Amino acid sequence: MKNKLKNIGTLAFLLSIYTGFGQTNLEVNIDKSVTKIQPTMYGIFFEDINFAADGGLYAEMVKNRSFEFDEPKMGWVEPNSNRHSFNNNSGIARIFKYTDSSSSNHNFARITVKDEQGYELINEGYRGMGVKEGGNYRISLMVAQGNGNITALKFQMIGENAEIIGETRITPATSESEWKTYESVFQASKTDEKAKLKISFEGSGEIDLDMISLFPEDTWKNRKNGLRKDLVQLLDDLDPGFLRFPGGCIVEGRTLAKRYQWKKTVGPPQDREILVNRWNTEFRHKFTPDYFQSFGLGFFEYFQLSEDMGAEPLPILSCGIACQYNTGELVSMDDLDPYVQDALDLIEFANGSVATPWGKVRRDMGHPVPFNMKYIGIGNEQWGPEFIERYKVFQERIREVYPDIIIVSGSGPSPDGDYFEYGWEELSKLDTDLIDEHYYRSPEWFRENATRYDNYDRRGPKVFAGEYAAHPKAEDGPKENNWEAALSEAAFMTGLERNADVVHLTSYAPLMAHKDAWQWAPDLIWFDNLTAYGTPNYYVQKLFSTNSGTDLISVTKEGAALTGQEELYASAVKDSDKKEVIVKLVNTSGKPKEVKINFNGGDLSSKGILLTLKSEELASINSFDTPEEIRPEERAVKLKRGALNLELPAYSLSILKINSK
Repeated sequence: MKNKLKNIGTLAFLLSIYTGFGQTNLEVNIDKSVTKIQPTMYGIFFEDINFAADGGLYAEMVKNRSFEFDEPKMGWVEPNSNRHSFNNNSGIARIFKYTDSSSSNHNFARITVKDEQGYELINEGYRGMGVKEGGNYRISLMVAQGNGNITALKFQMIGENAEIIGETRITPATSESEWKTYESVFQASKTDEKAKLKISFEGSGEIDLDMISLFPEDTWKNRKNGLRKDLVQLLDDLDPGFLRFPGGCIVEGRTLAKRYQWKKTVGPPQDREILVNRWNTEFRHKFTPDYFQSFGLGFFEYFQLSEDMGAEPLPILSCGIACQYNTGELVSMDDLDPYVQDALDLIEFANGSVATPWGKVRRDMGHPVPFNMKYIGIGNEQWGPEFIERYKVFQERIREVYPDIIIVSGSGPSPDGDYFEYGWEELSKLDTDLIDEHYYRSPEWFRENATRYDNYDRRGPKVFAGEYAAHPKAEDGPKENNWEAALSEAAFMTGLERNADVVHLTSYAPLMAHKDAWQWAPDLIWFDNLTAYGTPNYYVQKLFSTNSGTDLISVTKEGAALTGQEELYASAVKDSDKKEVIVKLVNTSGKPKEVKINFNGGDLSSKGILLTLKSEELASINSFDTPEEIRPEERAVKLKRGALNLELPAYSLSILKINSK
């Protein structure tokens, strides 16, 4: 018996030695702030790719509502007829142009109803129309009566097997030959993700239609004809420090004529000139020839959304170079002035008094108070001497007129290489405020580059990590958003946070993707016509952004930052406003890790909260069927004598939050 007890004691002693040997001891220095965390540290980058605007965030349900697509009847079909004919025994639909050539709205549809049997048109929506049982939907359109006597227009939502799941009627004035807008509301009797809108005509004769529009009444902040509520809520839940818009590559355009021009996206929606989206045929395996920009979500709406979320607006403008992966078309230096003026006018639109021309435009749109824009971006992923030559002109003019505006430039499309090095060297000479870096790399790259900014020049330009995402090459589509990618991004983000004196803004990209109409993966949020879910990458971003803190503090092992040693990564902050200390810990190992955290220099509560995001399978994903397969779990923890022992699960991100007394 004595030998048995002796053996048990020996085993316990050996286990204690092994446990102590395997434990990672960390020191968190609370009382010393290393640097301030910028309020813009974690933000959102929005680009109209993957049907993120029309068919996504912008809640319009009718596709090609004003017949302005390159094929003006695209999206519109007749029941039981050739989709291109629009001509049957009961009537015909033809497209006409307005006589006023200066209008941005060029086309309208003239419907000729031949007999009392009626005539029908169907709009297919953006891969269908999502309606919810009990939801109210507002139909509106512009009408001008022609010859004859068309007495009513009937609007029906039709579901599977042509089942009617909602309807309303509009009776236009029979004597009204001038354009007039009509509205009506109906309620859906059934939920359907793939519904369509059918328009029937009663009577006979001719009638002209334009801006045929359908919106849910339940939009973000209940704004009429506004944004899709569930998608904005996912964005708002990130508590973003900034909103970068409208892209991305769509800012550049394949050609300069097809670039994004902000002035065409403000004013009444019917006066905003539609533009083909540059992503419509960019990828051969993902052709979307029906991808156009209505600009119902335009620069005013982007500014308004930024304001709603408490985020700094960060618009990006063309620098006079089309996408260098496509044509690389250049505006000559002699013709650059209109591009520069666009930037100056945008600042006036955002910040100017209502006495200024562009401030008056903002006022007329319903926002007399300035948006107080602080940032502006010039160019997206341009590179080479041509970019520097043009950027220099923008910087000089903007600083001359608006010296307080912070200007963002770019270092090209890659995180290294000749273009990247040249861009940084030249932009540093110009004393540029912020340099935008982009990187889409493997999960391994992100884990290996957690120290990327440790040796950046603290006296040089600050960094905007404006587009990044880990690409695991799992399977093109939602499966690209697997846990390995998200976990690797978390490891990298501890490095962003540890270098908050250099890195002032960061954002994942792209932001959103429609499950039936996407071009690029991975993406932060996936959605269909009814629902949306956050990927594991989304929850990583949310845990960092909602726990960003106000001050960086040090967390070290034997005096060194934890940057992948033993497959562990860490950063720490304190929040002076909330009186919290927050430690972020990432375990990229397939085994649990024992960690002891010693808190020095502060008086902390003995109780804390631990948020954990984890999965035992690196290939795990969230999906429409299991939208919260990977989600944060919360539990209480307790400190003993200013220290805390934790077991970090395999493949996990842990956020420790402790109140200071």
